[in-house]
Amino acid sequence: MTREIVRQPTHPGLRGLVAGVVGFRERSAVPLERRQPAGTLLPLVLSFGDPFEIVDVAAGKGVGTYGSFLAGFMPGPVSTRSGRSHACVQVYLTPLGVGRLLGVPGREVAARVTGVEDLIPELGTSFSEQLDEAGTWRRRFDLVQSALLARAGEPADPMVSWLWDRITESGGQAHIGNLVAETGWSHRHVTTCFQRAVGLTPKAAAGVVRFERAAADLGRLPIAEVAARHGYADQSHLTREAVRYAGEPPAALAAGRRPTAHTALGTTPAGSRLR
Repeated sequence: MTREIVRQPTHPGLRGLVAGVVGFRERSAVPLERRQPAGTLLPLVLSFGDPFEIVDVAAGKGVGTYGSFLAGFMPGPVSTRSGRSHACVQVYLTPLGVGRLLGVPGREVAARVTGVEDLIPELGTSFSEQLDEAGTWRRRFDLVQSALLARAGEPADPMVSWLWDRITESGGQAHIGNLVAETGWSHRHVTTCFQRAVGLTPKAAAGVVRFERAAADLGRLPIAEVAARHGYADQSHLTREAVRYAGEPPAALAAGRRPTAHTALGTTPAGSRLR
């Protein structure tokens, strides 16, 4: 198998909406199968090679074959199978970036895989052909980021942005009831607004944030220490959450070195222990 990975810094106009852009090209004698755990960065995959097969969406919908697609905010793992010649540009959107750049509420694409043709026709087949013909990664990145910059809409509800920031700053450990009380709005109003924009409820989103931080520490720290560091009641609690969000217990997850948005970007989630 041969693999090429090229990373592109985020354009200043996309910061806060896009965590990073990565070019992938792989060639293999056999199709490549992967399972990606739940995480907070949402891949917009703009393919110009063989189509992808979404084999399983553990906590959502979207099994099928796609050229380009978006995997929305997922509360569980997704399994994929790529062809022998896999080439794409992957844009890692933040949950708030989905609404501003794709023009759809996060709720409409959460817990599902959606073909790009159904979301943004101009980034569908004809755009894939442009990516293929561009010839260099630099030109492909320019095409993608220019297309996204042209689509940037109005900022998210300030209350939703504030709540998302508090959840991520706490590593998913903040008490949601206390945060809601700080907004001055009812729990129902806050939950409705947040879920419409982000795709998951505040509590569900916090669960993914906490797991993502914990998963990045697996293999670096003893499992019991990871559980304590990230606010799980005990090692058994972390194990249950790992099965829920990654489809396997912590030891198997660490050993399998499953791909994540952060491994693709070469980054580590804030709050996890650096290598």
